[in-house]
This record gives sequence, structure tokens and C-alpha cells, in this order.
Amino acid sequence: MSAILQGELTSLAFCWRLERRDGAAIGFTSHDRDMVLGGFRYRAAPGMAPSAIELSDGFSANMLSVSGALTSAAIAGEDLLAGRWDGAAVRLFLADWRELGAETVTLARGVLGEVRMKGGGFETELLGPTAMLERPAVEETSPECRAALGDRRCRVDMAGRVRIAAVSKVVEETVLEVAGAAEGENVYGYGRLRWVSGANSGLEAAILSSEGSRLRLREPPAFAAEVGDLVEISEGCDKRFSTCGGRFGNALNFRGEPHLPGVDLLTRYPGAS
Repeated sequence: MSAILQGELTSLAFCWRLERRDGAAIGFTSHDRDMVLGGFRYRAAPGMAPSAIELSDGFSANMLSVSGALTSAAIAGEDLLAGRWDGAAVRLFLADWRELGAETVTLARGVLGEVRMKGGGFETELLGPTAMLERPAVEETSPECRAALGDRRCRVDMAGRVRIAAVSKVVEETVLEVAGAAEGENVYGYGRLRWVSGANSGLEAAILSSEGSRLRLREPPAFAAEVGDLVEISEGCDKRFSTCGGRFGNALNFRGEPHLPGVDLLTRYPGAS
């Protein structure tokens, strides 16, 4: 047992550090004053107390519930709904506020799953190392490529296929025109758009299709886009073998089975059209 838990009286405070996928990090403590641990400041937020922490020694995902999180202006409800905190790394631990240099006791750590609003706070799954065991052990065959464009299996060089551009016109909620986009038929279809500035900064969106400088997003952005917002746009791939070989000249690295007969072969019979 940790030494800070062995005394007759304790001066412990809950602390938790959250680090978003874009690198922004913030810390909170249940103590009535800010605490600096390891050069990182944990803001006093007495209303932020863990309401329920369920840990198991099995392989099910651990649950972490925190109430009162929205009492701090650092975590806005709009950011939670927009998904900015989805996938954030979190560590919840106990620290002695009388001896800030003493050891700490980790209670839970992992990656946040989808964040859901609940009352005055949020609720989320805390995905630890055991969550990796839920992934398939082997890949299933598919006629489409299972690699992502530009990853280590695809090996397509993305230099020149990713651009920083500015929104020149907001046509509809899901239709934008950007200056400096690459010309070509559906170049950015199935690609990604990352907001670099504006209200959506740090968020990503899937591009459904493109026509010249006009992009159609799969879903409306969390916040209204404005002319002048900077975006990073990445070319996409429909994962078909013909596209891989014809457009990218990368048929050798195609990660699919386009010529493997599917289950529809079982329904064929002589004379069928």
C-alpha cells in the first residue's frame, strides 16, 4: 500500500489530467487551491469530483463518470458535443496537497471513448489496454483495400496531396469552396478535412466528394464555417483496385482481394441472368 494512504489522517485530493488528441492538456483537482505537480498546474475545481469509477479485473471496458465537469470554463459543453475530447488521454490519481513532491497513487488511466453529456457533467468509457483485445485478431477478406491512403501499408507518398487552403465560400452547411484545391475529378472524395483556424479549429471532417475547389462534407461541421477559415485538406481514395492502379500506380500494395469470388457465387445457377 502506498505510504500516503497509511497515516491515520490523510490530506489527499483527486487530480486528473486530460490531454486531447491535438496536444492541448488541462489538469483539475478537487482541492480548494491550485496544485502544481511536476511543473503542471492542476486547477482547483471543488465541484469536479469523480461520482463513479468502476474498475474491473476482467476484459470489459472500464467506466469513468465525472460530475460537475462543466463548472469549469476550460471544458465547454460545445467542445464536448463537437467531439474535441473524444479520444483524450486521461489519468486520475490521488496526491497529497501538503507534500506536492510526494508520490501519487494512480486510480485509473486510459483513453476516453465517446463523451456523452449527462446532467451537469459528462460520462464516458475509459478505454485501457484491454480494449485492444476487442479488435479482430486477423483481417477479413474484402474486395476493397483495407489500408488508409498514405499509411505504412499503402505507401503512397502524400507529399503534395495534402494542402492548406482557405474557405472562399460557404455554399451550404456541408458544401464549401476552398481556394488552392487541386484540380481533378473527385480528388478529395473519401479524404479528410481538418480545421486549422476558426471556431472548428482542431476538428476533422470526412469529405464525401469534390468537384474542383468545391468540397462536400459527409456531415455539417460542429460550428458554422466562415469565409477565411483555414483548412487542411487531404486527397482521398475510394479503395477500389482500379483506382489504386490507375490513379496512384500502387496496385502492388493494394490490401484487398478484388478477384476473390464472394458469397454471391453460391446463388448462381445455370440459366440465371
